[in-house]
Amino acid sequence: MCESCTAVLNRRRFLTTAATGLVVAGAMSAGMVTPGFAKTELTPDEALAKLMEGNKKFVSAPQLCEADMMATRAAVAKGQSPWATVLTCADSRLSPELLFGGMTLGELFVCRNAGNIADDDVLGSIEYGAEHLGSPLIVVLGHERCGAVSAACDEVSKGEVPEGYIGKMLENLLPAAKSQVGKDGDFVDNAVVENARLNAEKILTSSEIVAELVKEGKVKVVYGRYDLDAGEVVILG
Repeated sequence: MCESCTAVLNRRRFLTTAATGLVVAGAMSAGMVTPGFAKTELTPDEALAKLMEGNKKFVSAPQLCEADMMATRAAVAKGQSPWATVLTCADSRLSPELLFGGMTLGELFVCRNAGNIADDDVLGSIEYGAEHLGSPLIVVLGHERCGAVSAACDEVSKGEVPEGYIGKMLENLLPAAKSQVGKDGDFVDNAVVENARLNAEKILTSSEIVAELVKEGKVKVVYGRYDLDAGEVVILG
C-alpha cells in the first residue's frame, strides 16, 4: 500500500471509529436506523472539491490501493454519515466509489438506475440522504454513450419504442431527447447532458425538503458528465 493512502486510511479509520457510539441529540428523527453517527462537517463546496480531487486521482492513477475493508466495515456497520449523494446510471462501467478516487464504505450515498432518473423512489432516497444523513452535496451524473438515453433518442428520431418496462422507463428520458433534435453537436451526448440537467432541476423543484436545505445553504445540487474513455468527470452546473 502506498504511504499516502495508508495515511488517509488510518485517518479515516480513526475518524469513523471515533464517531461510533456518539449520540447526536435531535440529529435523527424517531425510528431512523442510523443513530450514533455525527453528520459530516463538510460544506457543499468542500464536498464537491473532494469529489473532483478524487476523480483527478482516478484519471491519473486509477490503480486502487489496498484497503482494510474489514476494519472499515466494522466501523460503519451501525451507522453512516455520507458526505455526498450521487445519482447516476446503472451502467456497469460506472462506479461512483471508484471514479471519484476509490472511496471506501460509508462515504457516498448512491442512487442508480438506467438513465439516472430522479423518479419518486430516487427522490425519497435523496431526501433521506440529505435530511437524515446530512449529505451536503447531490450530484446527478450522466455519462458518455448512455444506452438508455441513446434508446430515447432512437425513439424520438426513428420511432423505435422498446417493449416492456424499458419502454415505460424511456418515457422519463424523452423530454431531454426531444429538446436536442436538430441542435449542433452529437444528438445523444447533447441529450445526456440535458437529461442530467433536467433531473438536477427536478430534484430542486419537486423536493421541498431539498429545496429548503439548499435555501439554507446546507445542500448543493449539481450535475455533470462522465467520460467513459478518459475517466474524467466534468461538472456542468
